[in-house]
Amino acid sequence: MNSPASSPMVALIEPHPHQPRPQPLGYAERNARYWRRNLVVCVFGSFTTLVSLSMLLPFLPLYVRQLGVDSQSAVIQWSGVAFGATFFGTALTAPLWGRLADRFGRKPMLVRAAIGMAVVMSLIGVAHNVYELVALRLIAGLVGGYASASTVMVGTQAPHERAGWALGILSTGALAGNLVGPLVGGILPDWIGIRGTFFAGGAMIAVAALLTIALVKEEFHPERDARAQAHGHAGAPARRANYVVMAALLVTAMMVLLANMSIEPIITLYIGGLGVGAAHLARVAGVVMACSALGSMLTAARLGALADRFGSWRVIIACLVLTGLAMVPQAFVTHWWQLAALRVLMGMTLAGLLPSIGKLARQSVDESRRGRMLGYLQSAQFSGQVVGPVIGGAIGVHLGLHAVFFVTGALLIACGALAQWAHRRERA
Repeated sequence: MNSPASSPMVALIEPHPHQPRPQPLGYAERNARYWRRNLVVCVFGSFTTLVSLSMLLPFLPLYVRQLGVDSQSAVIQWSGVAFGATFFGTALTAPLWGRLADRFGRKPMLVRAAIGMAVVMSLIGVAHNVYELVALRLIAGLVGGYASASTVMVGTQAPHERAGWALGILSTGALAGNLVGPLVGGILPDWIGIRGTFFAGGAMIAVAALLTIALVKEEFHPERDARAQAHGHAGAPARRANYVVMAALLVTAMMVLLANMSIEPIITLYIGGLGVGAAHLARVAGVVMACSALGSMLTAARLGALADRFGSWRVIIACLVLTGLAMVPQAFVTHWWQLAALRVLMGMTLAGLLPSIGKLARQSVDESRRGRMLGYLQSAQFSGQVVGPVIGGAIGVHLGLHAVFFVTGALLIACGALAQWAHRRERA
């Protein structure tokens, strides 16, 4: 009788010892059936969280005054510190959350951000003094960052050929939140009070947290992805990091927000110099501030799709140069509506940068480190959001208000030259 080892039937069933074993699927392939639904939830969550964070802009000085700050200069100073504290906190911790997303999964980071922000936003409504307000705004940045976590999830789950479009859609949701937030903040306090507005913001984020828990799906295997980090995806050698490209992407990401925010400290004064009366100055300034976000909403997804089709570097270089050129005419306007129109145009060209940068960042490292790289990218963006108003204010004081536009435009065009150089280094 033949033994089982020598049986012809068994020999036909057993794999050949030299036959290659099927390679495990990567993270994006494993989650291919989930990424569209996850994108919808992430867009909604980014929208609601950014509405909640930005809606305090119209009444922040009033709340600071309620908390016991008397002098006008102190109110302005503490309002600026409280507003910037969230972005500073996010810039500090975004790389950490990106690293943890690579280790424990993207969904836990979304849930952590949503729950943390819902709790902290509600606590801001019971602050007793301005120090607690600043501390809570800082904590919101340190433990929050739902939009950053969404960028990591969408940027790592979307297929390569759709990544630019998906990140563009996500960017549109975030921009819409920044646009709608101040409008909501101008209405809600009259209905439910300033403190009640913070509770409403916390409730909105709590809804996003529940939807994230219930609807976001992720297939994440820490052990398998840890082996991929050591040996590279599908058994191939791990991709060698191109630090020149990575540095250029981080600098460009910072410049996007720096350029957009550099005018913030001077915009009210600048519009006042265009003949707008004091009674309408705040409203007109708010409209002009929102125009860049409006322009970006119109083109973010379309420019992201162009990056998928024609290449991210081409879109980045073109958008940097066009945005730099769009800054210059803003120094020569004679009416506020001209400035608003140019800010819409600037937002339209600016919108192509973040989706394209995110797509290139995803490609610059191997799959197991994409969350970490996208976390650094988010940190660079928020750093630009913190540094931009400081630089714009300093230039306005020492060189004049018009110089802000010239210097920012020159920096963007120089950044375009840097991107062109990095692109050539990558191809070399």
